[in-house]
Amino acid sequence: MGGRPTVINADLIRAARDMLPNPDASVTPIAKLLGVSPGTLYNHIPDLRELRASGRRQHQLPARPSAAISASGTP
Repeated sequence: MGGRPTVINADLIRAARDMLPNPDASVTPIAKLLGVSPGTLYNHIPDLRELRASGRRQHQLPARPSAAISASGTP
């Protein structure tokens, strides 16, 4: 078997998956913190983009109700 040995293991993948849904942290700082490249995370976590998207959806504020609707329900 040829090629460079992998630097990532199950614990690093688990740690990255736990941090990825946080919308305040991007992939590059997470990778740097774990000592791997961002490409390594993309290669070893196939659903990385979906994890990031789900984290953004969870942290968005709910829509405010419209103030233009009167008590009778007509605008």
